[in-house]
Amino acid sequence: MSKLLDKLKTDILVADGAMGTLLYANGLESCHEYYNLSQPQQILAIHKAYIEAGADIIQTNTYAAKRHQLKGFGYDGQIKAINQEAVALARQAAGKDVFVLGTIGASRGLRQCDLSLEEIVSETVEQVNYLLETARIDGLLFETYYDIEELSAVLKAIRPITDLPIIANISLYEAGITENGRPLVEAFSQLVMLGADVVGLNCHLGPYHMIQSLKQVPLFAQSYLSVYPNASLLSFSDNGETNQFAFSQNADYFEHCAKLFVEEGVRLIGGCCGTTPDHIKAIKRGIKGLKPIDRKIITPLMTEEELIKQVQKSETLVDKVKKEVTIIAEIDPPKTLDIDRFVAGVKALDKKGIAAITLADNSLARTRICNVSIASLLKEEIDTPFLLHLACRDHNMIGLQSRLLGMHIHGFDHLLAITGDPSKIGDFPGATSVYDATSFKLLSMIKQLNQGKGYSGASIKQATNFTVAAAFNPNVKNLSRTGRLIEKKIAAGADYFITQPIFNQNQIDELSQLTKPYEEPFFIGIMPITSYNNAVFLHNEVPGIDLSEEFLARLEAVKEDKEACQKLALEESKALIDKALEHFNGIYLITPFLRYDLTSSLIDYIQKRA
Repeated sequence: MSKLLDKLKTDILVADGAMGTLLYANGLESCHEYYNLSQPQQILAIHKAYIEAGADIIQTNTYAAKRHQLKGFGYDGQIKAINQEAVALARQAAGKDVFVLGTIGASRGLRQCDLSLEEIVSETVEQVNYLLETARIDGLLFETYYDIEELSAVLKAIRPITDLPIIANISLYEAGITENGRPLVEAFSQLVMLGADVVGLNCHLGPYHMIQSLKQVPLFAQSYLSVYPNASLLSFSDNGETNQFAFSQNADYFEHCAKLFVEEGVRLIGGCCGTTPDHIKAIKRGIKGLKPIDRKIITPLMTEEELIKQVQKSETLVDKVKKEVTIIAEIDPPKTLDIDRFVAGVKALDKKGIAAITLADNSLARTRICNVSIASLLKEEIDTPFLLHLACRDHNMIGLQSRLLGMHIHGFDHLLAITGDPSKIGDFPGATSVYDATSFKLLSMIKQLNQGKGYSGASIKQATNFTVAAAFNPNVKNLSRTGRLIEKKIAAGADYFITQPIFNQNQIDELSQLTKPYEEPFFIGIMPITSYNNAVFLHNEVPGIDLSEEFLARLEAVKEDKEACQKLALEESKALIDKALEHFNGIYLITPFLRYDLTSSLIDYIQKRA
């Protein structure tokens, strides 16, 4: 057994507190890990301050020292030097009497990470190898992992390459349950089975909620418990000149909490965001004279999910399209408060008896009236259900869940989950594209709400009843390679797919071959062309759309005759519909420029044909 684990067998150890909090306090707000090279004395001084406060264990300043995170600052070429200098500084401060942990932070978390799980694991292994090369650390600390899938994959990769102790700390949004709603004890048990020597909690929550969370956790025979709580919940203040975020100055409170942590079986206690050497001093005072417990009484977390009754689902679009030809039609919400033509269009489509009317969510990043609001305004006047688009671009994770709960309250249970076009292409190019989530995470969030759980894993007291579509773009050079994308969206929770508009019959044939393995239905996007100029624009300026030269030539020949041009364009749309109905039951009609007369004409054609 290592010296660290040998010590934990008989004693309660105190770890250090936040590094970033003190760097911010010293005016250092850029890449914290690069300060190992540029400001080594600052890092060394912080390590020494925690040791003087009573820390038995300190961690290297390497939380975000992975390649993709350093690349954002332009320092990825110095990844080895940054990690190994961090070890040298920590070891210099620690001497022989204090343990040093090599710290690795999560990649997935509050912010979206574009790397695949395989790429995350590869970068983590790279960082760990640089830390291990020094032969000067006493263990590895993996911290702030909200995603158990990521942490499990990392442990599977790291455990075989080192015998050093591994501390695996996860982060919770809600007390006692993980991001996907699993009880904490299940998550800890999984990590122990994968070789973690110490399992615990860090970040996001303060001491109170961590103590509540640990009440359900037993003492593991082959692993110990750790906690690194935040100083408190983060507070926000506006003094009229600057906005400030701050943690409570509550170091003395940690003395009391340290004793309660020991009662729950914790043997390693440190601090996370907002904690300072004063907090570590308080923890040291709190554990004075205490020894680890060897038995405890478990208080199981009440699972409110057991109280949730599943909503009886009425027939959905998915059920309907599997049996018969089904039409949905999109009409864009208006850009101004002059909504008369839009309302007339919705009512005209409602009379056609189609399955749903879809309303986009600021499509092409152009500002329109909120689709939820205008659907709420009209839902009592029409019989056709609304299918609402929801774009990740305009909402952070708080806003996405709030909007979904609002949709449920209004009775809108059919959704299209999309990432959304970037703001820079729209009418406010300087606006921020949020992208806390992509459509994949949004799909999984919606499915979690259907289980009665919010994104944090906490109960929402009632299950939602969403049926959710995913968007699919067939206008790519190599359609055959997009099967994996379909599979990922199905895995994330897609019930069916809605395609972007198709203008080529061969593309429909190719799509039918691609989609044969999947049970999930596809609605084929058909958008009637309004004029020759509209066709030229689509053909030349919209990526992936390729109109035939023959069709363009026929349109050009009658471009001055609006009636003849429109007739020709509708004939082309009908030919595409004929081809689509050879393979698919779902047709998605996209109304261009509020020309609902064109959509109505195509609905009549499909219904007569069917």
